[in-house]
Amino acid sequence: MASYSMPFSAAFSSPLRHFTQNKTCPAAWASSMAASWTPTNSIKSSIGSAKPGFLQHGLFSQSSNLPGFFVKRRSFGVHATAATEKSLYDFTVKDIDGKDVPLSKFKGKVLLIVNVASRCGLTPSNYSELSHLYEKYKTQGFEILAFPCNQFGGQEPGSNPEIKEFACTRFKAEFPIFDKVDVNGPNTAPVYQFLKSSAGGFLGDLVKWNFEKFLVDKNGKVIERYPPTTSPFQIEKDIQKLVVA
Repeated sequence: MASYSMPFSAAFSSPLRHFTQNKTCPAAWASSMAASWTPTNSIKSSIGSAKPGFLQHGLFSQSSNLPGFFVKRRSFGVHATAATEKSLYDFTVKDIDGKDVPLSKFKGKVLLIVNVASRCGLTPSNYSELSHLYEKYKTQGFEILAFPCNQFGGQEPGSNPEIKEFACTRFKAEFPIFDKVDVNGPNTAPVYQFLKSSAGGFLGDLVKWNFEKFLVDKNGKVIERYPPTTSPFQIEKDIQKLVVA
């Protein structure tokens, strides 16, 4: 069967009212999604009777977390095309305590990079699941790098010490947490410029909301990018594949 790549704009199977009723995040994000994504009924005419075949081959599957939505399921690694020859290891960032951390220290490890926030509707489930995955795979060469960001609804307003205390006390987070950064706009952190340029295809250049995720392989290359509504547990199979590679 010939390969088929469906734009991420075909991510939803029903109007956005299903999401806003779910109340996992403010309407601001739903508005952002509405501007860039199209209901899947607009693609039915283009794929016609072939739709069941695409479903069977894993291109789309019904989301158990968001009834009425389709979640993009791409063949692993197919769309991992880096925009440059750089790797993540070329960057140095500051940790939550203000100390420089060369990302080359994570060379040879599988990384999940997440922009986090303390007051988002997605916060409890994401922090809990991230902590679970970290505990499960940290001895197998897996790290989670969390970057606080206050650009989405002002939902990470605290100081670095406050953010650290929140994550480590309430959710027992043991993975590295870094300095608060911008992930969009003129002050975008260089590491996020790299991440977005390496995997911008389906979500575009902008990070859409809190808890968007980038999966990086042992060579520092971005392999996959996941929207905020993709839970950490939904990524576990992709993590497993990279850990054993």
